[in-house]
Amino acid sequence: MKKIIATSPANGEVLAEYDPHTQAHIDSIIGEAAAAQVYWRRVSITDRAGLMQRAASLLRDRKDPLATLMAEEMGKPVAQGRSEVEKCAWVCEYYADSAAAFLSDEHIATDASESFVAYQPLGVVLAVMPWNFPLWQVFRFAAPGLMAGNGGLLKHASNVPGCALAIERIFEDAGFPTNLFRTLLIGSDQVADVINDPRVRAVTLTGSTPAGRAVAAQAGKALKKSVLELGGSDPYVVLSDADIPTAVKTCVDSRLINSGQSCIAAKRFIVVRDVHDAFVSLFVDEMRRRRVGDPALESTDVGPQARVDLRDDLHRQVLESVERGATCLLGGKIPDGPGAFYPPTVLTGVRPGMPAFDDELFGPVAAIVAVANEEEAIRMANQSDFGLGAAVFTGDVARGRRIAAEELQAGACFVNALVKSDPRLPFGGIKDSGYGRELSVHGIREFVNAKTVYVA
Repeated sequence: MKKIIATSPANGEVLAEYDPHTQAHIDSIIGEAAAAQVYWRRVSITDRAGLMQRAASLLRDRKDPLATLMAEEMGKPVAQGRSEVEKCAWVCEYYADSAAAFLSDEHIATDASESFVAYQPLGVVLAVMPWNFPLWQVFRFAAPGLMAGNGGLLKHASNVPGCALAIERIFEDAGFPTNLFRTLLIGSDQVADVINDPRVRAVTLTGSTPAGRAVAAQAGKALKKSVLELGGSDPYVVLSDADIPTAVKTCVDSRLINSGQSCIAAKRFIVVRDVHDAFVSLFVDEMRRRRVGDPALESTDVGPQARVDLRDDLHRQVLESVERGATCLLGGKIPDGPGAFYPPTVLTGVRPGMPAFDDELFGPVAAIVAVANEEEAIRMANQSDFGLGAAVFTGDVARGRRIAAEELQAGACFVNALVKSDPRLPFGGIKDSGYGRELSVHGIREFVNAKTVYVA
């Protein structure tokens, strides 16, 4: 069988090689996880919470080596990696503190002597996870899933196997039942068989829209619950009454999160013409100031892209957009030397029909769209197959609130702030950005049986 190889995107060096699991090993892992879940579902919420708090402590204890591991395997700047680990600890603590209330019986008055909804675990849940936030994406599923009494199987991206195994060790070392949460070292072509296994009761995927369609189809055939968090082409609307310097700083921060490789990073900047030139001038200057370099260095703002092929696909999207009429004001060239680096890039004159407008640009490329007014800005923002996040910048908070709540088509809409995930708020998209919700009370209830109990 072909080995799973972790390769540095900064220099192309092989970091480690892993033997993939055989079919016999896969069957054994699924069976062991299912057996562990039968025990775990009867463990009290209080005891589950104690172990989840321990997992949070271990994450903080291992913050530096985990950040280094992410930098090595997928190129995340170490300072951002430490923040990611801290956020994982936060989501563990949040559900340790909140799960009892979220899962308590919900009593409803009927003609029965007693009637209520009991929230009970489904069983073992398969998580198919991407490389861009190799810890956070997993913990935002695992923390609520385990607190709800489920077991977990992780099929992580093939370029971050070390991260996948490190997560498994966190739960093992925290004292969770042996085999309750396991990593499967398998290829994407083996996911369908795992979904079909009767011991697996549900699946969650974070990834591309094509991957989401494939997993949803397979889950549908097997009649199993699925949650999909897919791609995004998040629009940031900048109105004429916005604080332009503040908006620029926030927009650049969002565009360059994780070296531009975030589903909820700002992708399309839709700017009213009254402030377009001022916005573009400051935006280019701010993008130029961000430092590209070795992800192991504290001074690095933008590391390499996760793989050379992904960098090359991004560059193709830039070139095609320029061929169709966009103007490249900054970047847009593959640098000399090793690694999958790509510079912060700014495109103006972007319009529908260009990859920079229609597709998800998963890297440090900003697409700026000029519009006449608020009405056109909203129309252009919503002219997308995606619907994950969106933001609006305005000096009139009531105006921004109205646009965010009523006009922008996305799962999360922010006013004068960058789109981000927060354990306290539901997270997910609409349209080609997927369905279902993670985080908050909505996330923990995705993979439970809302059971009606009626006592005459």
